[in-house]
Amino acid sequence: MAPARTDGSANLADILERVLDKGIVIAGDIRVNLLDIELLTIKLRLLVVSVDKAKEMGIDWWENDPALSSGARRSELGSGPGDEGRLPAHAAGPQERKEAKEAKETQQAQEERKEGPR
Repeated sequence: MAPARTDGSANLADILERVLDKGIVIAGDIRVNLLDIELLTIKLRLLVVSVDKAKEMGIDWWENDPALSSGARRSELGSGPGDEGRLPAHAAGPQERKEAKEAKETQQAQEERKEGPR
């Protein structure tokens, strides 16, 4: 097995580090024509950078996407005080619905004890 060359050739880690640090843009267009009639145009734009570099450039769309950010998911669900991280009943799974029902029953029982007999 030949020894690895280090005289000037870059290895994959160096290339990846440089791409993420500096960024790379890949752009292209795809057009589908039939008898000189444009049927479809797809414009591709791809930016590959690190998260830090993207934030420097003012790109932070993932922070507001509910599929990618738990903070955005909570704000989209409109959680109130005491509901941190809790899904509404219609969006929760069976275990979460059971726990929510039990919590509601417990709260109602406590309120009835406070009010006393009727």
